Amino acid sequence: MANQGAKKRKEENARHMEKLRRLIIACNVIYFVVRMIIFHSTFTWKHWVGLVLTSVAYAIPYQQLSAMAKPTYTDDGELIDGGFDMSTGGICGYLHDVIYITSFVQVMSILSEKFWYTYLVVVEDVYV
Repeated sequence: MANQGAKKRKEENARHMEKLRRLIIACNVIYFVVRMIIFHSTFTWKHWVGLVLTSVAYAIPYQQLSAMAKPTYTDDGELIDGGFDMSTGGICGYLHDVIYITSFVQVMSILSEKFWYTYLVVVEDVYV
């Protein structure tokens, strides 16, 4: 019965990180298929920049969340801590927001390049 909470949190964090990974992969596949293959005639260097920007905007928060969700073990392999609780606010919530906003911007930029201005709104909101 000891460490039941840690085991439960470890499993919840693993499921949560898998959901985020699937979201990121799905958005990238949708963008790649629709923007690069179907609308290939309108694909410019700006779209490559956007793809790189969104990839970085996914990678940094995902890596930080992954590090936060990592469980802690003793030297003999016993689970000490199941990782950070991903349902809390603060920096964890902010990192989730960055991933969700990035997925929105990436997918919606297929329809119109003006959706990239969403990032400017977010940056303005952070610094004001």
